[in-house]
Amino acid sequence: MFWSCADGPCRPFHELGGPEVLRIEDIDVAGPGSGEVQIRVKALGLNRAEALIRSGTYIETPPLPSGLGLEAAGIVEAVGEGVEDFAPGDAVSVVPPPSMVRWPAYGELASFPARLVVRHPPSLGFEAAAAVWMPYLTAYGALIDIAGLRREDFVVITAASSSVGLAAIEIANRVGATGIAVTRTSAKKQALTEFGAAHVIASAEEDLEARLREIVGPAGVRVVFDAVGGPVFEPLTAAMSRGGTLIEYGGLSPEPTPFPLFAVLSKSLTLRGYLVHEIVADPARLTAAKSFVLDGLADGSLRPVIARTFPFEKIVEAHRFLESNEQFGKVVVTV
Repeated sequence: MFWSCADGPCRPFHELGGPEVLRIEDIDVAGPGSGEVQIRVKALGLNRAEALIRSGTYIETPPLPSGLGLEAAGIVEAVGEGVEDFAPGDAVSVVPPPSMVRWPAYGELASFPARLVVRHPPSLGFEAAAAVWMPYLTAYGALIDIAGLRREDFVVITAASSSVGLAAIEIANRVGATGIAVTRTSAKKQALTEFGAAHVIASAEEDLEARLREIVGPAGVRVVFDAVGGPVFEPLTAAMSRGGTLIEYGGLSPEPTPFPLFAVLSKSLTLRGYLVHEIVADPARLTAAKSFVLDGLADGSLRPVIARTFPFEKIVEAHRFLESNEQFGKVVVTV
């Protein structure tokens, strides 16, 4: 039994709460709408945003019952009116839609706008393909599209063992920049080093500002890619270069985030909020991002990392693991 969509979104949860509110239902399935592609889903990539919307703490407020999910890979089942670039049988993956309530991925069948459907490289299996687009588009948009990361740059990457953090490390390496991975404890330091981070800092065990200054010297860090917020803002901005940019794409810290006024003023820093929807909503920027990611997948410089795979009937356990912070990379569910 699977979630599927008919005359509206899928409905995997009827109340807000923890992973236990998720349920599996049989629902009649409607075909794709005009300009849409319907996919028989083979794998799902889980994201922190799905846990947040399920618990009622996301930027999008779901009407209940609601759908869920941002990433999927599978086989084209049917195409809607006006779709010419895809045909039944094509192996595809999905760029995260602007609303998971409107276009939820969790289900045996799911429909998405054709412009958000991609033929991924044949070398990728469905599990890996489901782990591509949210991490790499998020990291690309921040580091390449916005910050214009260069070979001579140092870039600080917090929450470095997340799928987005790992994608950011790979992208930094691909353009020749020096990635400084920040993780909470030393438990994942070795894995991050082996993955390719030039430097790794355990923020709960080391003086973050002092270590950054030791690594980068007096010039400071030009780019910070942060998913945490909270008190870490102060040591991060203290170690930044004049004219540097801090891009904030999350808010994992439960503590208030101070505004580092004097660092911002004295160094003319830019603190910028960012969501991947910026890239997805702009056709030209999305085309450039797809090309960068597909080229990286083809040449092997970008390789999705799967932390653990769960079967669909274990979706509750998958969400519990997602929220455990134990993963190194993407949590994937096979359908």
